[in-house]
Amino acid sequence: MKMSIAQDLPTHQAPLSLLPTRRGLLALAVGAALAGRRAAAAEPTVGEDGLYHEPWFLQSFLDLREDLESAAAGGKRLAIMWELRGCPYCRETHLVNFADAGIASYIRDNFEVLQLNLIGSRKVTDFDREELAEKDLARKYGIRFTPTFQFFPPSADGLDVKDAMVREMARAPGYLKPPHFLAMFRFVRERAYERGSFRDFLAANG
Repeated sequence: MKMSIAQDLPTHQAPLSLLPTRRGLLALAVGAALAGRRAAAAEPTVGEDGLYHEPWFLQSFLDLREDLESAAAGGKRLAIMWELRGCPYCRETHLVNFADAGIASYIRDNFEVLQLNLIGSRKVTDFDREELAEKDLARKYGIRFTPTFQFFPPSADGLDVKDAMVREMARAPGYLKPPHFLAMFRFVRERAYERGSFRDFLAANG
């Protein structure tokens, strides 16, 4: 299985148990908080951390194995979006790429997107059960630019024994304009990384 990295493109660096699960309880709480909001509430908001937040981003307990398994159970893939306060291309991703209804719909239907802060201090449990602050997890995975998207396999099986740098199926470091951005998500969803590189995928799909 071949990992494909989007660095070859021009980028701007910068029935289960009837008992409720933790994730189910969290989803209920989030749903209750959003109840009664109008369609305009789908706009991204800026949080206290200075990052733009999409209302459909994954609400997580920051356990990557749990998040991947939950995504898989829903027929989706897990992606991590790394951002940084003041990053102009993170803002562009939210206000241009995610603002495109077709792009946002495709991603919501096929992915769970976990947003992490490149210099954040929240504790995240990695696939190998190591608990690290966001900034230390970023260092572990060699995340240097924002926005960066990491895409993981459809199953967490065996990820705990792999080196961190070979756990991904694809990575997009830096900003991608909307057509290439959507193509990257399609590349992962269609498992085209098993057949060739992202550049090959773009060449074959116009």
